Amino acid sequence: MTLAHQPSMWDLADEASLGRLDAVVRHELGQGAWVDHLPGWVSGSDEVLEVLLGDIGWREDRRQMYEREVAVPRLLRWYGREERLPHTLLTEARGELNRHYGPELGEPFVSAGMCLYRDGRDSVAWHGDRIGRGRSTDTMVAIVSFGSPRPLLLRPLGGGESLRFPLGHGDLVVMGGSCQRTWEHCIPKTTKPVGPRVSVQFRPRGVA
Repeated sequence: MTLAHQPSMWDLADEASLGRLDAVVRHELGQGAWVDHLPGWVSGSDEVLEVLLGDIGWREDRRQMYEREVAVPRLLRWYGREERLPHTLLTEARGELNRHYGPELGEPFVSAGMCLYRDGRDSVAWHGDRIGRGRSTDTMVAIVSFGSPRPLLLRPLGGGESLRFPLGHGDLVVMGGSCQRTWEHCIPKTTKPVGPRVSVQFRPRGVA
């Protein structure tokens, strides 16, 4: 797999490193749901993205839609608790997230699901991470974004006015509380020319 990536003008750090999580800003959504947002948490993101765009075992899933099977519009990679992550910074990021959010979450982030959006045609439809414990209990999903900016949209479950969180190169967003049960989120398609983006989603045990 070969994807073109234009190095960022704004990410000039030679080596990948993490910023301070105490700078994160929390947005209360209501019904016990909240979103934390921290632009530019990762410096030197180009280094991480180059690794993620390589051969790390990306797969194309297919799903049934009406009477035919179609390709999921993004590539996927899942890392379990014991599997080594493809870049050391991702291991460090999970550790920092556990130190910061562990007391509130009550358990660690253990898995890392990854989505590769190759261009503006790749997307993910409205959904909540409600497979497993996220269907019935409060939890957290922490997402670190690498590559071309794409917006994360959120709306109340069942429809309503949406909120927009721009996710750029090295940005962090954490959805917590009842967010997976009472809100939905998506990455919409775009006709604008955009390069590849990788979303790294850290989750606790039993949440998908």
